[in-house]
Amino acid sequence: MKQSLLVIWMLILLSCSCRNGNPDREQPQKPGKNEMAEMNRFLVQKDREIIENYIERKGLTMKESPAGLWYMIEEEGEGNRLRDNDRIQIAYRCELIDGTFCYSSDESGPMQVTVGKSDIEPGLNEGLRLLKPGGKAMFILPPFLAHGLVGDGKKIPPRTIVVYRVTVIGSE
Repeated sequence: MKQSLLVIWMLILLSCSCRNGNPDREQPQKPGKNEMAEMNRFLVQKDREIIENYIERKGLTMKESPAGLWYMIEEEGEGNRLRDNDRIQIAYRCELIDGTFCYSSDESGPMQVTVGKSDIEPGLNEGLRLLKPGGKAMFILPPFLAHGLVGDGKKIPPRTIVVYRVTVIGSE
């Protein structure tokens, strides 16, 4: 029902933005800050419901960070937690929340990452800071912590929830 309302609202906005070339016709107003904020809240809540449903369906025990990252530490690892500027190597598997496979270190080899600096999703950077060398975790990144409104231009579509399984296999 909510998705239908969202689609209808977007179609109304789209149709109102069309011009017929009549300069005397009053131009429709663009959505204001309040409307955009409300739409954003709606989308974030919808993503949250999808994630919570996934967690329940899979029987997972996950926590949510203040930023909105969902995580489950499967193996603690040893030593101190990773911090910004730590150079590490990770084994990973990335898929969409519907189970569609995207990327893995089995295909491309382990990923070299500098925590907080590498060009990776903000949610993955946040999740790595929860791990220690040898640690293993599952992260669920809502779109605003993954690839956002644009996707990655390859295998991850726009506005998609991404699931990562990560193991820290080396650190410097």
